[in-house]
Amino acid sequence: MGLKRIHFGFFFFVVLLIACKNNEEAVLTDAQKDSAHACMQVPQRFGAQADSSIAFGGDSSYANMVLIPGGSFEMGGDNDQAAEDEFPKHTVTIAPFYMDVTEVTNAQFKKFVDATKYITTAERKPNWEELKKTVPPGTPKPADSLLVAASLVFKQSKGPVNLNDYNQWWSWVTGANWKQPQGPGSSIKGKENYPVVHVSWDDAMAYCKWAGKRLPTEAEWEFAARGGRINQIYPWGNEPVNQGKPKTNSWEGNFPYYNEQKDGYLKYAPVKMFGCNNYGLFDMAGNVWEWCSDWYHHDYYKTLEKTNSPNPSGPNKSYDPQDPYTPKRVLRGGSFLCNDAYCSGYRVARRMKSSPDTGLEHTGFRCVRDIAKP
Repeated sequence: MGLKRIHFGFFFFVVLLIACKNNEEAVLTDAQKDSAHACMQVPQRFGAQADSSIAFGGDSSYANMVLIPGGSFEMGGDNDQAAEDEFPKHTVTIAPFYMDVTEVTNAQFKKFVDATKYITTAERKPNWEELKKTVPPGTPKPADSLLVAASLVFKQSKGPVNLNDYNQWWSWVTGANWKQPQGPGSSIKGKENYPVVHVSWDDAMAYCKWAGKRLPTEAEWEFAARGGRINQIYPWGNEPVNQGKPKTNSWEGNFPYYNEQKDGYLKYAPVKMFGCNNYGLFDMAGNVWEWCSDWYHHDYYKTLEKTNSPNPSGPNKSYDPQDPYTPKRVLRGGSFLCNDAYCSGYRVARRMKSSPDTGLEHTGFRCVRDIAKP
């Protein structure tokens, strides 16, 4: 994208989308030019939220999981859609592990909440003292009426919009959370088999602790998504996402205002509605973004060039030049909002990032478990 001028005015929703301003104009830097694909560029709201009260729930089985055999592969971008942070391609070796067949569902997450009484990030009031640490210096405090328990909900626009202006398709909705995905009046009744959404990385980590599992590393996730295919673009191979029969839940048409819904869904879909990859994993492309354990660093792959890295766990710290104030974790797999004109998130090498205490309507997760030692 070429240089564009953006207007900066302040209200809390815009702060959450890193479009902060004081009625001034700013020119995008080179690092910010390609911000359209960074569709979850939001600042930290709470700081670390480790919950020491969460205990293991006692289920150590591998039910609803599949064994990922492990091996070596070339990690990184496969085609001309790849972003700079997907290069250089590098060799990684992964040990065998088990992975959830699907994204964690509403029913599974409800069992966790019922057992632990856990309160998710979206159900808690934001803390301005923590928030202001991760937004540009001088950002004014929003009104207290805006510092409420809420989350970001997708809203379909009425026509073409500037894809760098996130508030054209995200709404900061009071009361939106995993139980009320679109806000008050909505529910997950009848959607027990849908992926849980509005979960932060902190929420996912709490669930993993209770389930006796963990989040996959970014390398494990990509290896599993590839399903043994060598240098292929998607979990199903190289056929473009919109050719042939529907292969995943994505945005078909002109984002964010017209979705042809050839796959049958405007937003996210129940799990297992589309074919699995060669490892038996469903929805490794599209539906909802999935949290990984790694910190995000834009040039981390450069540190692994010309090496064979065994089980890499990511960088020691986060850095995103598009948003240097906010530490971020990696997400993978794309969502129902992805299409080739916007973020092509369903590519197996596609990297996304967000602050660990942020959840949105298109964000979920799946877990992995190490093989028990005899």
